[in-house]
Amino acid sequence: MSFKRLVLFAGLFLFVYLGIYAWNSRTGAIDRLAEHTGLEFVGFVLKPGLWAKDAFTDFWSHYVYLQDVRAENDCLAEQVRALTLALAQAAEDQAELKRLRSLMLLTPPEGWLMRGSRVLAGRTGPLGSFDSLIIGNGYFSGAGPGTPVVTENGVIGRVLRAAPYTATILLLTDSNSSIAVISEKSRTAGILVGSGANAPLDLQYVTREAPLEADELLLTSGRDNVFPKGLPVAVVTSIQDDTLMPFRRIQAKALADVSSLEEVALLERSVKYFGVPARHGDGQGPTPPPGVRSAP
Repeated sequence: MSFKRLVLFAGLFLFVYLGIYAWNSRTGAIDRLAEHTGLEFVGFVLKPGLWAKDAFTDFWSHYVYLQDVRAENDCLAEQVRALTLALAQAAEDQAELKRLRSLMLLTPPEGWLMRGSRVLAGRTGPLGSFDSLIIGNGYFSGAGPGTPVVTENGVIGRVLRAAPYTATILLLTDSNSSIAVISEKSRTAGILVGSGANAPLDLQYVTREAPLEADELLLTSGRDNVFPKGLPVAVVTSIQDDTLMPFRRIQAKALADVSSLEEVALLERSVKYFGVPARHGDGQGPTPPPGVRSAP
């Protein structure tokens, strides 16, 4: 390019520039165009970044964070299950403590000691032949054969068989059970015999002339040399007279509910009884009167 053309081109460029500058100074059109163009360019650059930021935030909130929330929820659910089990165990422990406190409020008769025992199972033997319980004490821990067994409500039976650390209780409801009793008010004596589970007890050998009344409390008489005297056993529910029989037909209900026992108390002799050295739970007693079944 020649020098002359270069000077002409520079002069033309300067003329156009000054014209545009003067026109922009009067109208401001180029400034507005540049402003709008710059904003659009900035928006074009920022919008993809903002979209990427929103997409990442949405992914974190709806997936990664929710995964942590799910894990936290699983942990909380496990804690709730553990606390529920702990609460149930605490309620069971509280119920057991309440039962044990009631049992420990028992005052053993003079010359006797009391020992607690846990019920392990119930109604044993071939086809459940005995109305009985298995307890966690044996003859090494105060549960020799013949040992009286009571609850806070009254007598429930005696130990039938004993191993070193386990024993079988023959319940007073069993048909093989017999307990010498005396009524609280009229002092009428008799033999309380079981009739089987969920059946009334029979009070036998009570004459028609005996002044016994319904709802009268029956206590152990101590004449069988097995149970101490004065323990509550049952309450009279019905009395029937038969003119052809010398004895009344009397039924009674046990004071203790033998169907829902979890803990019991064993009574042990601690001193001489009737002048004979104590043999804990020996089960020995006097010969019963004719017709009376001896306890097995």
